[in-house]
This record gives sequence, C-alpha cells and structure tokens, in this order.
Amino acid sequence: MRFEPVYSDPRPQDPDAPSTAPIWQVVPHNGHRPVPLPSSGPLPPYAVVPQPVTPPAPSRPRVDFGVVRELRRELSERLTLWQRGREFSPAEEDVERARLAVAVVSEYADSTRRAGTPMSAAEERMLLDQVNAELVGLGRLQTLLVDNSIEEVHILGCDSVRITRRNGGVEWAEPIADSDEEMVEILQAAARRAGATERSLSTSKPTLDLQLPDGSRLAAVFLVSHRPYAVIRKHNTVEVTLDEISGARADLDEMLDVLIRDFLRAAMRAGLNIMVAGLAGAGKTTIIRALMDEIPADEPYVLLEESRELLPARRGRKHRAVMSFESREGHGDRGPDGRPAGEVTIADLIPVALRMGVLRIIVGEVRSREIVPMLQAMTTSRGSMCTIHARTPAGVSERIIELALAHGREMTVEQARRMAGNALDLIVYVTIEDETAIGGRKHRFVSHVEEVIGVGEGNRITTTTVFGPGSDGRAVPRHLPERVREQLLRVGYDARLLTRYIEAGTGAWRRARHSRLGMFG
Repeated sequence: MRFEPVYSDPRPQDPDAPSTAPIWQVVPHNGHRPVPLPSSGPLPPYAVVPQPVTPPAPSRPRVDFGVVRELRRELSERLTLWQRGREFSPAEEDVERARLAVAVVSEYADSTRRAGTPMSAAEERMLLDQVNAELVGLGRLQTLLVDNSIEEVHILGCDSVRITRRNGGVEWAEPIADSDEEMVEILQAAARRAGATERSLSTSKPTLDLQLPDGSRLAAVFLVSHRPYAVIRKHNTVEVTLDEISGARADLDEMLDVLIRDFLRAAMRAGLNIMVAGLAGAGKTTIIRALMDEIPADEPYVLLEESRELLPARRGRKHRAVMSFESREGHGDRGPDGRPAGEVTIADLIPVALRMGVLRIIVGEVRSREIVPMLQAMTTSRGSMCTIHARTPAGVSERIIELALAHGREMTVEQARRMAGNALDLIVYVTIEDETAIGGRKHRFVSHVEEVIGVGEGNRITTTTVFGPGSDGRAVPRHLPERVREQLLRVGYDARLLTRYIEAGTGAWRRARHSRLGMFG
C-alpha cells in the first residue's frame, strides 16, 4: 500500500460538536491492521486518510444545433400554415408560436424516448429555448443577451466571440454559429425584425446598425471585411434617474454627486440647452436618460435617434406625450441629390420636429451634418439636448466645428462657432478611465460642467467651468454660473450655495474613488 503525507488534521476541532464524518483509519508503518484515528494527540507521521470528495457540479446540458435548426424549420412551416388566410394580432401570433414550439419539441422528445435515448427535463427545456431563439431571437447569441453581467460582445467571425463583463473581466465564449454564412443569416433576420424602420444587411448594404429587442445596440459589417464582424453594446442601465446615478443605488456607478445632480435638475427645469460629451462607452446615454427623467410627465417633446435606445417601456408610459422619430436607411438607386431612395436622416427630421409644437428636441447622438439643424433648433427651443463624441472637454468645441463643416460649403468655422455659442447653455463632459488592464475596473463620472457664455475675442467659444476636476478627477464646484444664473433663480435654484464648496475645493461625492494606481481613495 502507498502511504501519503497528511497535511491537515481532518478531525472535528470542537470536541463538543457532534461529527457525522466517517471513522478515519490509520495504517502504521509496520503494516498491522488499521486502527481508529486517535481522538487527541498528534497524528502518526504517515497515514492513509480518506478525504471527503466534493461531487462535480452538474454539467450544463448541451444542445445539438443541427436538431435546433430542423425543429425551427418545422415550427416555421407550421406557423406559416396557421397564418395563411387568417387575420390575427401580434399577441395572438405570439401565443400560437409558443404553443407550436412546445408541440414540436415535445414530439421530438417523444421520438428520442421511443428510440431509447430519453431527454431529461432540463435538456428539453433548453432545446425549447433554443428553438424559440432561432425563430424570434438571435439564435445562440440570445444566451449572451440575457446575461446581465455582460457589457459588450465582439463577434469576430462565427467562432471567435469575445465578451466583456461589467466588472471589467474579459472572456472568450462558444461559437454563435456553425459558419460565417449562418452568422450573417442571424444578423439579417435581426435586421428584418428591427421594428418600424427598414434595416438590412445585404450586398448593397454591407453595414448594419440597429437596436435589439432588449435595448442593446448592434453594429455589424460583412463583405467589406475579412470575416463578418458584429459588436453588441448592452445597455444594462436602461431606466435611470439623477438620484440613482448620484449614489442612491449601490449597484450603479456614482457618476455625479448631489451638487451636480441639483444643478442639472434645476437646469432642466429652467429649460437650458445641454450637450453631453465624452468618449464611446463613457456613459453619455445614461446621463441623457437620467436628464430625460426630469421632463414633466405631460410635456410633449420630440426624440430623434438613428436607432431607438433612449425610450424604454416605462418612460413611454410616464411621458405619454413624447414623439419618438427614427431615421431610415435608403435603398436602391440614388436620386439627383446623390442620396439613396427613401433615406430619411436626423437632419431631415429636425425641421419636422420643429413643426410639432414642442419646446424640447432631443437627439440621441450627433455624428455628422445634422449638428447644424440641431444647433439651429436649439436657438429657437428650450431644454433641448444631444450627445457628441469628444476625446477631451477642450476638444468639444473643435468637434462641433468639424461636424458643422460637413454640412456643406456654405458653412464656415466662424459661423459654426457663432451657432454653438448662441445655441448651447451647458456642456456636460463624462470621463471614462479604464483600469481593467491592471486588474481594476472602469470608472465613469462627470468631470466637467461648462457654461457656454458665447463667442468672445478671436471668435472663440467662451465657457465658464462651473464644475471641474477635483483631486481624484471627479467634478467639484469651481465657479458660479454667469449667463444662466438668472434663469436658474427663476426656478428656485440659488447657485450661491456652491460658494463654500468652491472655497474649500471639495465636492459632495458619497463614495471614495479607489484607483489601482494607488493615487486616490
């Protein structure tokens, strides 16, 4: 018999506690019969001590996706037969689809049982979920969409799936299709179900940008790339308030403190025009959602987006008077103006929005020449908002000019600056600091709130830093607002309450910011 060293004493440490452990046996060196393990004193130097074995975790049932595709075809055929010559509502179709899916999967499970290979209940349930996902969802990709710990998914071909967790962790997931061709079919099916506006992924339109049913944002490309690629950005914080992102919810980043919260809340009541700027993934959309929550429930306003992501179901019920517009891609031949037939852009929709009799116009993101009609709309409206990509707070004004010049040859740098100076009241800059590469996490927070004064000497946009970076990079009060102070007073906000914080050089952040660099917290 082989003797193994004992590294820990397996006996109960509390002599008064009853033990359900087996009677441990020791085999001495002389090979005598086993003797009971002594209840006290040192163990023999070498002993054969049975160790409790932890049973392995039950493995997750695996699904044969060839079977899934066959059952999906069968379900699709039965659903088509049911639809033929019948008038039905979307709710009735959903009920019938669910009934047929259960029937198709149950019949398959019965056939495997008769063949001598019965399926467990868990396997049958997973098969049903995957069949439904193939027909109305995104196939195998659907399992990633329902995982709320995932923040972003990069699909670099069907078999190379990189996922980023909300805590900053990076993993590689299983393939989402058996071939790149099947992956393209999944994306094309998602485009067909995109909603009211037309979306497609085809030889004439090799790029795709849309919102998925769960609110996530999907961008995809094929033909012009080595393999089909897709990126899904999940918006886990879909419905949010200023209170929640100012520390009231422990599961959310504290993106602003109560001083900034109260200032922005007053700015919304005063009808100030706000631009939210920052890098991709910094949280601009989250800030806009929180600001939208401050709009009175019965106030009509217009929301313009390339793909809907700012209007979750709850807000649609709360803001009953909101009018949500979405741009539309063009298809087919180009007209005399060089644009595809049927194309409707954000720039086209802004003049329409101005005729809707509203004070507020909100643009999900300005990316191109639509910034000019957006700024024009802001000069004749109150409480309008938009987001813009900018690398630094100082670069926001240059980014505005860059996009404005794309409007056409008639636009000049001086004209763009005058428009921005007259239209904007506040620029809120959201910073993201990614420390995942050094074992940390992503930090998202407001670092600047700039008041736009106008155009000053040298035809430059002049601003006042109302809130600027403190010792840890997060915004603290710096100066009292100037041009908008009277408007804030009219809604009951006295900016002078910031004076003592300005003198102390501190803010009112509830939580310390801990950086892996060891500089803060």
